[in-house]
Amino acid sequence: MRKYGLFIDGKWVETEEEIKLVNKINGEVEALFSVARKEEVSQAVEGARAALAYPIEPYRRYEILMAAAKLFEREEAQLAHALTQETGKPIREARGEVQRAIQTLILSAEEAKRVKGEMVPLAGAPACGQRVAYTKRVPVGIVCAITPFNFPLNLACHKLGPALAAGNAVVFKPSSLTSLSAVMICKIFEEAGLPRGYLSLLTGQGKELGDLLIADKRIDFYSFTGSAAVGKKLRDKVGLRRISLELGSNAANIVHHDADIDKTAALCTKYAFANAGQVCISCQRVYVHKDVYESFCRAAIAATKLIVGGDPFDEKTDLGPMISEAEAVRAEEWIHEAVQSGAKVLLGGHRQGAYLEPTILTDVQASMKVVSREIFAPVFSVIPYNTIDEAIDAVNDSVYGLQAGVFTGSLEIAHLCAEKLQVGGVIINDSATFRTDNMPYGGVKESGIGHEGPEYAVREMTEERLVVWNFTGVRPF
Repeated sequence: MRKYGLFIDGKWVETEEEIKLVNKINGEVEALFSVARKEEVSQAVEGARAALAYPIEPYRRYEILMAAAKLFEREEAQLAHALTQETGKPIREARGEVQRAIQTLILSAEEAKRVKGEMVPLAGAPACGQRVAYTKRVPVGIVCAITPFNFPLNLACHKLGPALAAGNAVVFKPSSLTSLSAVMICKIFEEAGLPRGYLSLLTGQGKELGDLLIADKRIDFYSFTGSAAVGKKLRDKVGLRRISLELGSNAANIVHHDADIDKTAALCTKYAFANAGQVCISCQRVYVHKDVYESFCRAAIAATKLIVGGDPFDEKTDLGPMISEAEAVRAEEWIHEAVQSGAKVLLGGHRQGAYLEPTILTDVQASMKVVSREIFAPVFSVIPYNTIDEAIDAVNDSVYGLQAGVFTGSLEIAHLCAEKLQVGGVIINDSATFRTDNMPYGGVKESGIGHEGPEYAVREMTEERLVVWNFTGVRPF
């Protein structure tokens, strides 16, 4: 059994207190990770401050990020194995996440060469004919990156890549459940030539370590992906320091009567059960026009029966265990609560340990947890509607607003949904779960603040500085 230390100011440091990596299949402890305390937090932040005294030139940032991307390619098999080991996601999905992380780093590398400001037409103002003005973007300073368990590799790259591309130093706090991939990321950046202090890794339990990081006033920016409840607490505590929050959702899809029902049902089931439903934009609510409601349900059942559950290291497996048995128990309880209040289970609903069957519910009410809250499990509900306005109102009747999908052949319906849905992204003729790593990704309401996607994250992680030159009375050369 290996023990992994913290990465602080270019050195690997072990502490006495430890957290465990538990095998999702057999429950055995497979690795130990050091727990950071107040002293290690302070050392990491101090190392970041010292590093920023020696800025990395933009092209060098590009070279380091590209080198890291190439090392990710070299280590693809090991990275994918680690992801499956610590999250339980099927190995095919794990390899897909590694490939996405590589693209995220390449996109970030390109942005390192594009950090720029703009000319300000100051001469157009009265008495400013002899003045010239422009803006430039400068690093915010120290970025604290706090990442979740569901996509521990790619979501880390969505924070580390843009932060480093912008010239910042990063203090990285991964989920305590997925520390192994975080260690591998830091080893890769170390090999890629990132100067000491520009990246530190602090592992430990979320609340304790999170409180220590929030309390350190030397941190300039917080980038957090996780639950809305934790995100709101974090926002309240950081004060006037800058923050980006990618929070929860109960993502909805609208299926109009003119959609291709078999194709749409297959997409909805695919995206409802990917990563055992543990995706912020997982398909959770499907509003289906009453004329095609029955046919959609039949198609969804047929598609779900094709899902293969089992050992996540088996190439045939589509659905692995959830992150923990406790989370599977919670989701099962929400299903039982819904059934007791009148909901119907079309398929699934049973649990064995951390495995929850892919589940489809009908006859649900908007107030049920399976509809109103983020279930973060392989469960979705099918809900009929009469008019498109009714469907739009139902989607908007939520504290969340990350993304929504709309399936229709009508340009008028698609445009109406794009205008009226209160979400950060409207996806036409694809699921709400669609995401590429170069698009702006972020929500409204309790789904968060700010955007990810390297180009957009670099804007978040830099500050705009105005420079004005007064040439009045200055002799020409």
